[in-house]
Amino acid sequence: MTPLPLLLQIALACLAGGLLSVFAAALVMFGLPRRFLGLAVSFSIGLLLSTAMLNLLPEALESGMAPREVFPILLGGILGFFALEKFAIWRHAHNGSGDIDGHQGDGGCEDHTHSHHHHHHAGERQGGTLAILVGDGFHNFTDGLLLAAAFLADPALGWATTFAIIAHEVPQEAGDFAILLAAGWKRGRALFWNGVSSLASLAGGVVGYFALEHAQDWVPIILIVAAASFIYLAVSDLMPRLKREQKGIGWHGLLLVAGIAVVM
Repeated sequence: MTPLPLLLQIALACLAGGLLSVFAAALVMFGLPRRFLGLAVSFSIGLLLSTAMLNLLPEALESGMAPREVFPILLGGILGFFALEKFAIWRHAHNGSGDIDGHQGDGGCEDHTHSHHHHHHAGERQGGTLAILVGDGFHNFTDGLLLAAAFLADPALGWATTFAIIAHEVPQEAGDFAILLAAGWKRGRALFWNGVSSLASLAGGVVGYFALEHAQDWVPIILIVAAASFIYLAVSDLMPRLKREQKGIGWHGLLLVAGIAVVM
């Protein structure tokens, strides 16, 4: 059987990473119990860390880059994502108020899920829904670039990266739904505009394919940046939330290991 053209595979992966995660998040927010969102976080951590450590970084090293070249780029990428998030460019355009975990003096709060904190700040973010969608679109465009680089290195690596992106996008998109619904948006409108924002990944994938196809030397660097983004997401965002979970510790651990096993 003839494999699909590479550009078509990238386009399908971008659509899957964007639209599937939006609809999965909508399913969680509109119908399924919220505890499934916490379990998805555990699975996401396993996928993100193992994809970065076992797939993306080894692929960059196998391309001929020396470890002394790879790890400074990895360090710079992690610090760069921290700086972007600090200045409200990368994820969700944070409003910068409260402490580093997004609390506003909620010392007695026991629900530390992503969606809860977006609800908690909804009153402050009534006018920020456009910024949320624009910030999410920027994030999705970046995901498309990373997917293009992964597919240009190896289609199997591209699909592994797609699954990791879908896994970490579901909790993020659920948080977006929480903000939009709390701001008074109807479900259909929130679903439609989140879906439109997710299509930025397709644009990123197409741009990445044509930009990187004739600049193969950049592909390993983009893979390292992708690994940096996955590690940063897992360590700075998802793992702290998982540490605060008091229930279902066994299930969380099992799903984390399952995420690693899928990649391996």
